Amino acid sequence: MKRDKIFYWITTSIVALMGLMAGIIYFISPMIALEFKHLGFPDYFRVELATAKLIGAFVLILPMISNRIKEWAYIGFAIAFISAITAHIIMESISAAISPLIALLLLVISYVYFTKLKNNKRIVEY
Repeated sequence: MKRDKIFYWITTSIVALMGLMAGIIYFISPMIALEFKHLGFPDYFRVELATAKLIGAFVLILPMISNRIKEWAYIGFAIAFISAITAHIIMESISAAISPLIALLLLVISYVYFTKLKNNKRIVEY
């Protein structure tokens, strides 16, 4: 079970760091604002998504957050990543969708180990 915890924390930390970095970059980078415009999204969506990613990153990583709330964060990230994959494939190319696809795969691995540890009572429920 120690291996399960290691996989859980590594993948969860990577997803959380990606969420934190994306949230910050979405707020401060004019290039990202142009990319959102290129993909056909309004500017307020960039701000909304940045805020959601920042909150979601903290929810996933902080142990005092309940597992039920963490599951909603997983759902939110999954929707965001699937939407990003779709938008990049439709507006650009399949190669542009590699980054959100990798993020989705890491999220799935994190969630698999989250449920495995939760079912074995290795993640404390607050």
